[in-house]
Amino acid sequence: MSPRKMRLVVDNIRGKNVVDALSILKYTNKEAAMWLEKLVLSAVNNWEQKSDQVGAADDYELYIKTAHVDPGGIIYRFLPAPQGRAYRVRKRRNHVTLVVENKVRLDGE
Repeated sequence: MSPRKMRLVVDNIRGKNVVDALSILKYTNKEAAMWLEKLVLSAVNNWEQKSDQVGAADDYELYIKTAHVDPGGIIYRFLPAPQGRAYRVRKRRNHVTLVVENKVRLDGE
């Protein structure tokens, strides 16, 4: 998927609460929303494992601190064109960076 298409959906969830972001992605009618939903769930799971709080993401106010899309590699394909020529088709890829953080710091951390 091209970075431009992915940025349309990433802009909707940047800075939002994780629960709100997941509900936005669930009802967004774009293919990028499906991929981002998996990415947000993975980021929450990584946060739980890093903080040793397994299954405790609901007890914290997690939000999406940083979310940006960078272009990745491009795969080139060729389609036949008239008079023995070829059209080059660029299949674009992207890299999404997503940082999840706790909004409220609890005592004892």
